[in-house]
Amino acid sequence: MFAHPLLCRIRVATLVAITALVTPAPVTSHAKADSTDHPNIVVILADDMGWGDPQCYQADSQIPTPNLDRLAAGGMRFTDAHTPSSVCTPTRYTLLTGRYCWRTSLTKGVLDGFAPPLIGDGEDTLASMLKRQGYRTACVGKWHLGMQWHDKGGNAVERRGVGVRFRPGDEIDFECDISGGPNDLGFDSYFGISASLDMAPYVFIRDRRVETLPTERHQEIDGTIFLNGVSGVKSAGFDIHDVLPRFGDEAVNVIESHTDRDQPLFLYLPLSSPHLPIAPSAGAKGKSNAGDYGDFVWETDHVVGRVLDALERAGMTANTMVVFTSDNGGLWHWWDFRADDDGGKAPITPRGQYVKDFNHQSNAHLRGTKADIYEGGHRVPFIVRWPARVKAGQVSSQLVELTDVFATVADITSSDTLGDSGRDSISFLPLLGGEAGEPRSFSVHHSVSGVFALRQGNWKLIEGRGSGGFTRPKHAREFEDSVPGQLYDLHTDPREQHNRWTEQAERVDSMRETLQRIRGRVHR
Repeated sequence: MFAHPLLCRIRVATLVAITALVTPAPVTSHAKADSTDHPNIVVILADDMGWGDPQCYQADSQIPTPNLDRLAAGGMRFTDAHTPSSVCTPTRYTLLTGRYCWRTSLTKGVLDGFAPPLIGDGEDTLASMLKRQGYRTACVGKWHLGMQWHDKGGNAVERRGVGVRFRPGDEIDFECDISGGPNDLGFDSYFGISASLDMAPYVFIRDRRVETLPTERHQEIDGTIFLNGVSGVKSAGFDIHDVLPRFGDEAVNVIESHTDRDQPLFLYLPLSSPHLPIAPSAGAKGKSNAGDYGDFVWETDHVVGRVLDALERAGMTANTMVVFTSDNGGLWHWWDFRADDDGGKAPITPRGQYVKDFNHQSNAHLRGTKADIYEGGHRVPFIVRWPARVKAGQVSSQLVELTDVFATVADITSSDTLGDSGRDSISFLPLLGGEAGEPRSFSVHHSVSGVFALRQGNWKLIEGRGSGGFTRPKHAREFEDSVPGQLYDLHTDPREQHNRWTEQAERVDSMRETLQRIRGRVHR
């Protein structure tokens, strides 16, 4: 079966950037892996891990995370790092392109497992940029940025509407090559799943082909808490409990196969955990003091350890920059405070009640969860270890975004970038070298429903009332007063309890103008 041409690519007009990324002229390709100008680069992206899950971030965490703790001890741990979105697809787009996802046609929500490619023609990615510098590029894990599937009539599958139920996949031609995915965006190899494990298809993909054709249907699994996923097509033997260990196997294989190569390695490892469904493997059961969720976080940490150990065995530790982070804040959180801006309500969701029973706060002291515009939705663990260049045991309180990985990698490798990619990215390489300064003076946040927030210094402005996500109250219509937005001083009010909007009118006006300038005009 032939592969059909890519359809429905997203094109966005070139806009005036708020901050320009200036990079030196490109260096010669095929540089040696022992040059610190071209280090090996491993980016590990957890899925829905909260700021307070790792013990190196929250001493009271009920989950042992020895490998994240040793990663932090060997490098720099950032305490004020943020995702550009509080849900996964937009963050993944921005991480790989250095460009905010709301500049594309995806201005709210996430893609499903059969969505067409979100990254458009002419956009640079970390992989395509590094490939031009002679890197071997590999992706293992959850993609969730769209691939071009085709139905049994040969038609390209189009994007579903926001809020429409995920598709089961019965109409898909799984014998057809899949285009528009990692292999067409700079990655030499790919192994993984197209999206989250709460949506079809339940199949592994290797490069452009489904590894085993689906002949069964995924159903709810006894003993797996919350959201086993849509009833969709599944390959025989595909078990959600085996996905995370399989990703670990494949990542280790990539590293072990690289030991004799005369080129640097870029490995992008977007994990499927600890996103719903919570499905720790049998070997992870009982490893934490926070139930199945804690065990799943422990298993995520275990995979990180396997990668670190493989790098050590391969003699690659010293000159490998390992970046660990999460695509948004944690979902498993509860509240023990009442904010004056929500009418004195203190919600506890069913998932929050689950971790409350174990005295665990996934997002530590932060307000809100995944999907929310509050800090719990987008402040995440962010650790960088690079023994050849970064002093061990450092903690940075400087403001950074996952958006900035793109510019930092371009800075390290003296790479030129193509198209509009990198326009929102600011290099934090000086921080890694111990230099003083504040590379990023502002940060933009975005909720699942499209609510914006701007951070400047200690102040955070939210355009609208409520969480804009999963936490109630969600929307302005749930408030009786006429205050249109929220303003918090995170220095004195880190839990975002006291709305200062009405008493800081000049600051509100100034920050709203700044946010509007950053957004600019977006054309489709």
